[in-house]
Amino acid sequence: MPTISKDLVNHISIPPEDAGQRLDNFLIKILKGVPKSHIQRIIRAGEVRLNKKRCKPTDRIEAGDVLRIPPVRIAEKQRPSENMPVPARDFEIVYEDDAMLVVNKPSGVAVHGGSGVSFGVIEQLRRSRPEARYLELVHRLDKDTSGLLMIAKKRSALVKLHEAIRNDHPKKVYLALGVGKLAQGKLNVKLPLFKYTGAQGEKMVRVSENGQHAHTVFRVLKRFSGSLLHQVGISDLTFVEATLKTGRTHQIRVHMQSQQCPIAGDERYGDYQANKRLQKLGLKRMFLHAAELHLQHPLTGEPLKLVAPLPQELEQLVTVLAHQHKAE
Repeated sequence: MPTISKDLVNHISIPPEDAGQRLDNFLIKILKGVPKSHIQRIIRAGEVRLNKKRCKPTDRIEAGDVLRIPPVRIAEKQRPSENMPVPARDFEIVYEDDAMLVVNKPSGVAVHGGSGVSFGVIEQLRRSRPEARYLELVHRLDKDTSGLLMIAKKRSALVKLHEAIRNDHPKKVYLALGVGKLAQGKLNVKLPLFKYTGAQGEKMVRVSENGQHAHTVFRVLKRFSGSLLHQVGISDLTFVEATLKTGRTHQIRVHMQSQQCPIAGDERYGDYQANKRLQKLGLKRMFLHAAELHLQHPLTGEPLKLVAPLPQELEQLVTVLAHQHKAE
């Protein structure tokens, strides 16, 4: 990735691995912390030049193009947290080759910085792998969701994986624990989802006719009830496998909420009282885990099935519930 000074005029040559990107997206990536609105403004003002010519934010850059980037110092004061150095961190690797990397992301870690988060998985990976010329997120997981996260190591792999995602591939399978009882063993939920901003400025989603098409297939793995749950004031829990047919923001969380079976430990869409009661059984996080990815390798076409087992704290809860259920 080119080294950029925000205080000086920069002239950079586009490397092959960055070819094909939109100009504004490329600048957002290399001008860390500069708002997208500011970047688009300096492009439209003619301060950014592509091969000595005026350009548009939507123009595609090619290998060998020469880009003029003006000084981009902005008056906004950074919060102290934004000045904190990004710590290098290694994550559990499920799969890696020259084209892509798949890690098992822990719960509580954002995939990237922003919205009050100083850094995430991608920034920490870049810090721990200074020799890596290209590392880009293929998709996202919510901060409190654990499991399989794909990172592209080549631009060509990223393009192919994004193309696959647009065609509703790869197959993504999650494991979740719901507070309540799903009546059917297998359930197709096809409810459109609408994104909006909550009262505190947070990203929210609700079922709405004005939303985007969304489809989740739920399969019940186990149902739990009995004295252990009754002791903490909960009647039923349902352990499910959720397969995404579309990939909308907060899709599984809102679809489970729509079935009166919200995800255990979900602070945004869940049952507040039930979440407090489940803490007594050791659940300190949201019970949602990206467990399987079925895909074709973006460059070779080889079929891949990648698996991340339930984290120990979630597996332990399921084991306790299953043992108690069996005993009764």
